[in-house]
Amino acid sequence: MIRCLVVDDEPLALHILEDYISKIPFLTLVKSTTNPIEALSLVQNGEVDLVFLDVQMPELTGIQFLKIANGKVKVILTTAYSQYALEGYELDVVDYLLKPIAFDRFYKSVQKAQTIISPLTAPAVVAKEEAPKQDILTDFIFVKTEHKIQKVYLHDILFIEGLKDYISIFTSTERIITLQIMKKMEEALPEKHFIRVHKSYIVALNKIDSIERSRIWIKDKIIPVGDTYRDQFFKIIDAKNI
Repeated sequence: MIRCLVVDDEPLALHILEDYISKIPFLTLVKSTTNPIEALSLVQNGEVDLVFLDVQMPELTGIQFLKIANGKVKVILTTAYSQYALEGYELDVVDYLLKPIAFDRFYKSVQKAQTIISPLTAPAVVAKEEAPKQDILTDFIFVKTEHKIQKVYLHDILFIEGLKDYISIFTSTERIITLQIMKKMEEALPEKHFIRVHKSYIVALNKIDSIERSRIWIKDKIIPVGDTYRDQFFKIIDAKNI
């Protein structure tokens, strides 16, 4: 078992990672805390193997935490800001997860941590344990809107439209606007169910009503298929033909 510690100043972020950790057979949660000083004490006492560490915290930043820990524990950084990635990797982090964190991306990250922390047992565990399958009917992401952090169930998403510095998530009942870039959102969504079809659009495959040439119909919305994405999109569609 890999002993885990979660450090984040947002209680909601703690809750999400606690839930994800509980789903992985080879992980056990030692502590989740908003207090990085308390977390450092656990690290220095050798009570944890892996830390999920937020970068931006008021008392002590994730980067400062890493420098103080000085390699005593393996770390996966979690943040909404990609500019810290390079510095994090220079400090030998296991991985760098961008919020909102999808479960399949989380699972890949902890598999990587397992091969580093428990190299002798990792292959056997992977061979015996199938990766938890992401269930589009129950899985979800959290996105930041103007006044709150909102849960969005994947099965509700019709398509996503990118507009400069923000994106619009269209569901069957509402439009949710969040400050985010398309690349981060694309990485957060399970590729089995969602595909980028244009620089400005991601669509839910199971919500497509029809396709005509390079146009997709989802309800009353017509979505173009961009030249860059056309071959991959139709390859996936062809694979589902009967």
